[in-house]
Parts: sequence; C-alpha cells; structure tokens
Amino acid sequence: MRTKFNGILTLLLAFLVHVTYAQDKVISGSVSDESGPLPGVTILKKGTTQGTETDFDGNYSLKVKVGDVLVYSFVGMKSEERTVGSANSINVKLENDNVLEEIIVTGYGTVKKNELTGSTVQINAEDIEQVPVASIDQVLQGKVAGLTLNSTSGTPGSVQNIRIRGISSITAGNEPLYVIDGVPMSNPNLAGSNATSSFTALSSISVDDIQSVTVLKDASATSAYGARGANGVIVITTKKGKTGKVSINVTSSVGFSNDAVDGPQMLTTAQREELYLDGIFNTYGAAQGFTRDQAQSFYNANLGFFGSQYKTWNDNGRTEYNWSDLITNKNAVTKSYGLSATGGDAISNFYASLSLFQAEATVIGSDFERFTAAFRYSRQLSDKFKLETSLTGSNSVQDGLLEQSAYFSSPRAAKYFMNPTNNPYNADGSINISNLAGSVRNPLYIAENDVNLNKTTRLIANTSLTWDTPIENLKFTTRFNMDFIVNDYTAFQNPIHGDGVSVGGSATRDNTNIVNYTAQNSLDYILNLGEDTKVDIKLLQEFQKNKRNYFQAYGEGFSVPGLQNLNSAAEPKGVDGTFTDWSIASYLAMANFTHKNKYILSTTVRREGSSRFPTNSRWGTFWSVGGAWNIHKESFMGSLDFINSLRLRTSYGKSGNANIGLNLYQSKFAFAGAYNGSGNIRPSSFGNPNLSWEIAKTLDIGLEFSMFDSRLNSSVSYYKRKTSELLLDVPLSSTSGFTSQYANAGSMENKGIEVELSYDVVRNNDLKITIGGNLATVDNKVLELPKDGNGVEIGPTTGTRAVSEGRIVREWFMRKEAGIDPQTGERLYYINGNDGATTNDYNVAQRGYQGTSALPTLTAGLNFNLDYKGFFISANAFYAGGHQVYESWSRYTIGGDRFSTDFFNGINVLLDRWQKPGDIARFPKITHTAEPWRTHTGNLYDGDYLRLKDLTAGYNLSSELLDKIGMDAVRIFVKGTNLYTWVKDDRLKYDPEVDIDGFSNLTTPPVKTVSLGVNLKF
Repeated sequence: MRTKFNGILTLLLAFLVHVTYAQDKVISGSVSDESGPLPGVTILKKGTTQGTETDFDGNYSLKVKVGDVLVYSFVGMKSEERTVGSANSINVKLENDNVLEEIIVTGYGTVKKNELTGSTVQINAEDIEQVPVASIDQVLQGKVAGLTLNSTSGTPGSVQNIRIRGISSITAGNEPLYVIDGVPMSNPNLAGSNATSSFTALSSISVDDIQSVTVLKDASATSAYGARGANGVIVITTKKGKTGKVSINVTSSVGFSNDAVDGPQMLTTAQREELYLDGIFNTYGAAQGFTRDQAQSFYNANLGFFGSQYKTWNDNGRTEYNWSDLITNKNAVTKSYGLSATGGDAISNFYASLSLFQAEATVIGSDFERFTAAFRYSRQLSDKFKLETSLTGSNSVQDGLLEQSAYFSSPRAAKYFMNPTNNPYNADGSINISNLAGSVRNPLYIAENDVNLNKTTRLIANTSLTWDTPIENLKFTTRFNMDFIVNDYTAFQNPIHGDGVSVGGSATRDNTNIVNYTAQNSLDYILNLGEDTKVDIKLLQEFQKNKRNYFQAYGEGFSVPGLQNLNSAAEPKGVDGTFTDWSIASYLAMANFTHKNKYILSTTVRREGSSRFPTNSRWGTFWSVGGAWNIHKESFMGSLDFINSLRLRTSYGKSGNANIGLNLYQSKFAFAGAYNGSGNIRPSSFGNPNLSWEIAKTLDIGLEFSMFDSRLNSSVSYYKRKTSELLLDVPLSSTSGFTSQYANAGSMENKGIEVELSYDVVRNNDLKITIGGNLATVDNKVLELPKDGNGVEIGPTTGTRAVSEGRIVREWFMRKEAGIDPQTGERLYYINGNDGATTNDYNVAQRGYQGTSALPTLTAGLNFNLDYKGFFISANAFYAGGHQVYESWSRYTIGGDRFSTDFFNGINVLLDRWQKPGDIARFPKITHTAEPWRTHTGNLYDGDYLRLKDLTAGYNLSSELLDKIGMDAVRIFVKGTNLYTWVKDDRLKYDPEVDIDGFSNLTTPPVKTVSLGVNLKF
C-alpha cells in the first residue's frame, strides 16, 4: 500500500513540476519598426507593473506564464499586444501612430486635443530650448495669438508684463496666473527697490527644464482656477523622467548681445552749440538788435549771463565726448550650460539636471547669473500606489542699476542727459568726478563704486501620491507643494561721487522671505456609459497659503572708501519690518462627457474663498460650460476625404479677479512713527466691508480644421469678455480724511478674433517646409463707471491718460498739436483738443481723447521652418499695431529750450526746427528759456512695429555619423534673437517694445543676441 501511495505521490509531483515549468518560463525576442531595432520599448504584463524594456539593439527577455498578455508600447507608435503561448520567442514590429493625438496640459490634468472645449495654445520643449533668455515668459511673444508681452527693461532677469486678450481690469491686476506642475504659484517682483531694475521670480526657473507651456484663454479653460483665472492662465510643465536606458544630454551656448535698436542719436557738441545760439538769437536778437550770424559774438560778450561752457569747449579744441558709447557694454556676453540625465524602467524613472546661465547687460555695471539644480522621481510603489516627487533649487544674482526714471546716477540717464562737453577722464587717466557741468554724475565711477544687488535662492518641492482604489476607474491623489523664496537686496551709494555724497555714503539691506504652500486632494473617476460613451469626473479640494516676512535696515556715513556693510555706518538711520499673509481655499468639480469621440460636453464649478475679502463676501462661485463637435467623425463627412479634422467648439463661463492689495476691506490704523517722543496710532485706510470679487464672463466660439493630409491646419476663434463689479480705487471727498477707497463699481468689455494657421508647403522624407502664423484683435471699451453725487463719472485720470464710459481704457488724453506755425515758429494746438480752430497758448487749448491707448489692437506672429537631411532653419516674427507710444522725457531731450541745449543734451531730431518765416518744420523755434512740462500729441507716436524674434540655423548629425562616434544625437546651431526691428513711425527713435503703460522710459531696451550652441545626447 505504501509503495502504491509513493508511486502516486511521485506521479503527482512530476505532474506539478511539469505544469510549473509549462507556466513559468523566460521568453525573449526583439522589437523593431520600419527603420530597424527599436531601443527603449516598454513591455508590460497587462494589468500589472511587471515588465521590462528593450536594450540598445531592440532585444528583451522576460519571465512570464502561459496565458499572460504582453503590451508593447513606445511613444509615437501604435501599441501591440501578444499572448504568451508555447513559443519561447516573440518578435514584434511596431507601426507609426500617424493619428497620435496631441495631449494638452491644462494644469489640473491633461486632455486630448480633440476632447478639448476651451481655447488653449501649447508650446513644446523643442520650441523654447536653448533660447538665450533669463525667464520663460520671454519666449512666448509671437507664438500665442492674443498674448502681448511688454518688457519693463532689457536688463537680464527683469519682469515681463504679459496680457492675454487685452486688459480686463482698470485698477486691479491684469497679470495671468502661473501654474507650475499643477500648482498655482506666485510670481512677485523681487527687486529691493522700485527705482532699480525689476527682478522676476520666474527667472529662477531654467528654460531647459521646461517640457511645455500651455496658455489658457477662455472660461472653459480658466474657470477651474476661479478668482485667479480672469486674466488667463499660463501652465508650465517641467520635464519628467522617461522610461528607457539612461540618456544624458549636454547643452552649451555662448552669445553676444547688443541693444535691439540703436535708439535716439544725441546731439554732437557742435550741433548743440548751433541750437543754443539759435535760442539766443530767437530770444534776444530782436530786442538787442543782432542777427543770427552775430549770436556767437553776443554770447561771447555776455559770458557772465550765459555761462562759458561753449567758450571753454572752443578754446580747448572742440573735443567731442560720446557718452552713448561710454556707457554701452558692446557685445555683452551670454553663456548657458546644461547637463541632464533621464531614464527608468517599468517601475520607476528619474530626471536630473544642472544648469548655469550668465548674461551681461548691454549697459555698464549690470549682469545676471543663475545656477539651477532639479530632480524628479516617479515610482510605482505597487499595483495600487504611485509616488511622484520633484525638487528644484536655484540661486540667482542680478546686479541691477537705477533705470526706472531719469536718475542722474543712472548710466542710461548719462547717455541721454550728460553734457557732451564733459570729459569722462582727467588728464592723469582717472575718472573725472569733480569737473562736470550739469547735474548728471559720471556713470563710469558709479558703476565701479555703487552696489545694487539682488540675490535670490528659491526652492520648489512638489510631491504627490496616487492611489488606484478598489473601485474600478477611481483614483485618489494627494499633493503637497512648497515654494520657498529668500531674496537679499544690497544697495550702497558711495560717499565720494553720486547720490550718496550729501549723507557721506548710504547703505540699505533688505531681506524678504516668502513661503507659498499648497495642499491638494483630488478624486478622478471615469464613468463608462457604454462602449463609446464616457464621463471623466474630477473632484478637487485645494488650500493655498502665502506668508511674507520683510526686514530692512538703512544707514548713513561711511568714512573709509571700501566699507559698505551696515555695521560700518556712522548713523543707523532707519529700520523697517513687516509680515503679510493671505490664503485661498477652494472646492472644484469638473466633468467631461464624450460620446463616440464626436460630441463633447464639459462643465466646471469652483467654489473659492479668499482672505482678501470680508467674511460676508469671502466666497465666490465660478463656473463654465463648453461643448465641442468633432464633425469629421460624422458619416456624412466620408466623401470629403481631403478634410482630416473639422471641429466646432464653444464655451461660456464666469471667472474672477482678486488681484488687489491685502486687507483693503478693512479700516486700519497705523502704529509707525512717533509723536512728541512717544508712539502714535493714526487711521491709515478707509475700508469697505462690502468689497468682493471682480467678475469676468467670457463667450468663446471656435472652428478648427485640418486638411490635405494634415498639411493645412487652422483655427478661428471669436471671444467676448465682459468684466463687471470692477475693483476700482475710487476717489473720496477730502472731508473723509482719505484720498480713495476700493469698491466694486463699473464694467468693461473686450472682444476680438484670433486666427492660427500653418501649412506644410513641402513634406517628404528629405525636405519639409512649413509656414504659419497667428493673428489677434482686441476691441476694448469701458461700459460703465461710478458717478459722484452730481452724476459726474469717477474715472482715473492722469496728465496723459483718462478712463471714460464708451472709450478705450486708459485712452491717451492730452492736448492735440496742430503743427508749427510757418510764420512765427510757434507750436499750435487745437482749442477743443481734436480739430478746428488753433491757438499758440498751451493753457487755452483743451485736452481731448486721441482715440488710441498703449494697448495694441492688432497683434500677429509669423513663423517659418525648413528641414533638409538634417539641416534646419527656423524663424519667428512678431507684429503689434493700433496703439501709440508717448515719449515721456521729451522735456529734456526734445524740448527746444535750455533743457536740451544747456542743462542736459538733446536728440539730433531737434535740428529739424523752425528758423525763418515759411519754414515747414517738426519742431518750433529754439529758445533760451526753461519751459515747464507740456504734454501734447507732438510727442505721441504710432507704436506699430515688426520684430524678427528669433532666427535659427543648424545641423543634426545623421545616424551614420552618430553610429561612428557612439552618440545618440548631436545638434550644432546658431541662433539670433531680435535681429531686425521695423517701426512704422520714423519719429519713434526709442525701442517700440515699451512697458505696458506706453511710455518710452529710460530703461535698458530689449537686446538682440547672436549665439552659437551645441546639444549632445549620449
């Protein structure tokens, strides 16, 4: 019996071993495409995270069981499935996925482009890599219809003011919201002083670490961000790890920068003297009885009255000094270096990078440097849990300069205002600081001895955990993000020469700490209602908190040159410290219904509360509905085979704007200052307990199509955005003791069309030529303003601009020049401010609306791309028009009096002045007077311009050459930015790309750069 039992047991064990070996085995094979072996293909057991990937030769091996289903996938290829049978080898050939749909990143998630109901534009890494700029926002101009960018300065690291579809608010903020890797972020100006170069927090992020930038424009796309989405949203997605063998990428470039336009040409000393003598003759000739030719003799005979600067200049040999050249840093060097690595398997992947960016300004005494390190890691912890984390650290240093106004210690001011008779150096070669005519300081000395330094360290940490719950198609994700910014500002004005002389030198030290943290919890569920119908649902809870600590100390009196720290100051003069914070809590519900991939309906509802508003109006509800119809998928389109894609979309929704200062709803007291040696308490603000959100409701209708085997691709959109309950800084009666109060009042409208178009002129295996572009219009109108007790509009008005119902927001409002009287040489003005009768009396003429503002009404982008057997050329241009620019410092530079010919210096266009009866001239007769500020349209110019934003040419080494040198990719290129600028109005001598206010301020203009670079991939 025992023998029989042993025999049966032996047979059973043998059977089990046989079955085990039949089920557990190792298979091998290769994966290829039409070009040959395909490395980096992912092979997973379906429904699990177990798998492998192909090696460099396309081979793989994997332990499997009979019956397992293997999924073979690779980016840009159609996935294939194979069931494991008795064979020990499985070879697979993948096909190109010609209908691979673009995935659009919307911040809180991603969506296929043909399931999108909103208006968005996505720019991918290949369009922004290796651009020699300090911040990512600088690469967007011309690439997104309806987006305008205005630079506060060309100094590296400066703030760029972006507007999307115009201006939606009058006194609240108009900046878009920035979202980085799914988290709304703050983007403050970190500059330690309003008088110096601005300093954007975005400059702390390396352009080479960015995978894509998506611009969200309509309510369907932006309402998910509630009260911060009214001005548009810019979604930045950083690079993540990729499955496959470890890939190393090295980038390097060096370039040389100069001002994009030469700017105004200043008067030579000889020209300046000519105009000065003109002024003497026009002012004193008739009364003193001398002719124009005798003005020089009259001047020499009255040096005690006129001064001797021109007599001295003539006696010393008429030497010219070109201060424009002296303050210019010609061929300013820009360098960029980057090293990154990425790789992973079916379980985890990583991305790591190091980068260094250095840029000199085109003016002396300023530069920028940034060092960045980034690490991203993703791991499938189990079949149910996935962990993703990222950490980015950067250190940025901007050596800025005085440039936001006509500061006499600014090198830009010296270019425009310095008396050209001043010798920059003494006879012994030292810098001249004691023998300078006029008020302008020697910038050569200031650049060497003054300090204006912003140092910023920024750390961004973002971690998420995703749980694939037991409920089918339901995922839960929790995310925490922390953004920590430390900015240290140091300023020093030396005691020898410049602004610090009167106090024996001064030093300022600011320290700003900003921490912004965001917590998110979300549920994502896919509800399948049938084979062709589904609903994607997202529920999200979000809390964001921002804290800012600020401390400043100031001291005067530095007895020894070289001592700059505050502890060396003889007198501590001031100390300041503040703490501010704000928070936002939100609840979000989103649903996206899709039927047969033809009909899409989306809806979003967000409930949001902001600490910027009182408790009774702290919470607001924002929403949108959108729909799309993929017409090309209908059966009746079958005969129209030349149409590849045709879709209609529309959306309508409500978003908000809470971009105002903190605690404006509160009536506050200030405790700073002293009275009779004791502390004091005084009222500081007049609050409004009913203050609430600014509301924007947007309609968007769009048609998108692709034709002729996707050679022609286009979209056309119409939008209309009405902003109501405007957050206005409303003037108050002086009897209140306050000047103004924030209130919800008034409404405004923006509407326009946007067109995008691209066409593959040639497309074959060797050659591809593509041309394209975009166009956008903005029609702005103020619909309603608050009224005072007498029914008179209360709108912000300045010396040059005003806001009025039925007109453009901040429309130019000033006296209108009627030309120069040919008989008298005096400037004429229209009495009513627009047309008709004229007068030469400035005070008699009325101000009038001029029909334009600083906001372009038409913008366009143009692009061209050519690829031929590895050689490539690409170009992008940008056009803006329909707006006007005002020359803000005209009193000094083209005033036609002693400001331009005696105190400071003028621009050479002043030579086109009236001299005798009958002359038709641009400028009136020159006078020996000092006229007050006079704003008029003679200094208001058409702002239309066209700029070649970038031009790139290069070569990608062929696969044959790469095989010989053992590398995956090599790219060599030369890139130029802002190489050419055309300006419609030849009177506009400054760079036409001015700040958002429309004034030609004395800041560093945008720069043109030519750089040479190389990308290596191992």
